[in-house]
Amino acid sequence: MRKHGARMTRYRLAAVRAIALGTIIVIVGCIAAGLPGCGVKSAPIAPEYAAPERILDLRAQSVLGGIKLSWTRPSHYVGGHSMRDLGGFVIKRAEGDGPFTALVKIPVTDQERFQIEEDFTYLDGETTMGNSYRYVIIAQTEGGYTSAASNEVNATRTRPVSPPNPDTYKLPAPSPTDTP
Repeated sequence: MRKHGARMTRYRLAAVRAIALGTIIVIVGCIAAGLPGCGVKSAPIAPEYAAPERILDLRAQSVLGGIKLSWTRPSHYVGGHSMRDLGGFVIKRAEGDGPFTALVKIPVTDQERFQIEEDFTYLDGETTMGNSYRYVIIAQTEGGYTSAASNEVNATRTRPVSPPNPDTYKLPAPSPTDTP
């Protein structure tokens, strides 16, 4: 009986040691896994402050192929923090005084690059000569937060003036001046 009791004690002792060692391994593993970059890197941001800042410099110009839009990339959230997860833009267009409809979504794919695009352009080639159009742009993050609509711009599609041909250009004749 004594042999059997000693054997049971050894088994219990071995089991307790195994559980203790396993617990230590799990704790050390969790700590090691947490050190390289797990966890919160900054304070949480309220959803209303996680939207991109509003674009205020949208410009439109009638060019040879249509109406060219240009704007600058938003660099901050509404809350003021620097933004690094810009996902794209939605361009909305209205003809005349009509309602705005989504024209195109432009993805932004330069988040991981060293040098990011600061200025963007889009050529709306689906315009009719002589018609007036209004445009706004909405910025979106990769997480789905959207900015307020940009400044509204108006443009009328016109035929661009061609530059003078240097071979056929004639200087204007001087006008006679009155002499006293």
